[in-house]
Amino acid sequence: MKAVLMLVIVALAGCAGQVDPEPRTVRVEVPVAVPCRVPAVEVPAWVAAGLRKGDDLQTKVRALLAERLQRIGYEAQLLAANRACQ
Repeated sequence: MKAVLMLVIVALAGCAGQVDPEPRTVRVEVPVAVPCRVPAVEVPAWVAAGLRKGDDLQTKVRALLAERLQRIGYEAQLLAANRACQ
């Protein structure tokens, strides 16, 4: 019984000797989401949209080739706008 009482007294004495820690300020760097402000990419007026059913084959092929180049340029603008936000 005396041994148990001694252990309790020693345990309480150990807790009484602790000093409260001093509060301190810690700087924490956290990434914050920022909205992306990129001008909107306008959809071009596609060349093939003006084709008529009666146009000859050469006109249609030229219009489709021109539209392909337009599409490549438009996709490049979209990719540039997307990369600006990353």
